[in-house]
Amino acid sequence: MVVTDVELLKGRDPVTACRQAVLGGATIVQVRMKDAPARDVVALARALVGALAVPVIVNDRVDVALAAGAAGAHVGQDDPPLDRLRPVVPAGFLLGVSVGSPTEATRVHGWPADYWSVGPCFATANKRGAGVPLGPEGFGALARLAPEGVPVIGIGGITPVNAPTLAAAGAAGVAVIGAVWEWGGWGGSASDPAAAARALRAAFP
Repeated sequence: MVVTDVELLKGRDPVTACRQAVLGGATIVQVRMKDAPARDVVALARALVGALAVPVIVNDRVDVALAAGAAGAHVGQDDPPLDRLRPVVPAGFLLGVSVGSPTEATRVHGWPADYWSVGPCFATANKRGAGVPLGPEGFGALARLAPEGVPVIGIGGITPVNAPTLAAAGAAGVAVIGAVWEWGGWGGSASDPAAAARALRAAFP
């Protein structure tokens, strides 16, 4: 999962950049524009839905995702609970939830989530107040708390170097921001999101 970030894109066209990431192997794109007006988020999500052959979801805003014709939405612990959202969204609408501790895992265990996003797995500068990194062992411990059949992906500070450790700990995949959009010190390039996505996909054959 590739997560958009206007600052890290540094003026690059997000549709073109996301298309390149998909060519490299990204299987889902999450539109994350925390401080942008809803109309701007809708506009980008609609553009991506029209341009990409993979699902596009929207961070936090289920209403925006529905307005844009997106495939789903990702919500946090402070957003409306999924058991309230599920009855009012269309069949097949993807709903993912963030989990960062055993307490949070217990809280959302009964929610009808399509996937859990667990993190931060490693130190990250791309989310303020993300919390103490879990590491592969901590990720694995939380992943085992997910309901049977619910895939768990890792997020937070993930690169092609450390992604295999999460795969070994039970991750079905990863969500990334900086590893695709900026130089991460592992031999990638901000100008080549396709190569970055390809390197990350190699951890999940």
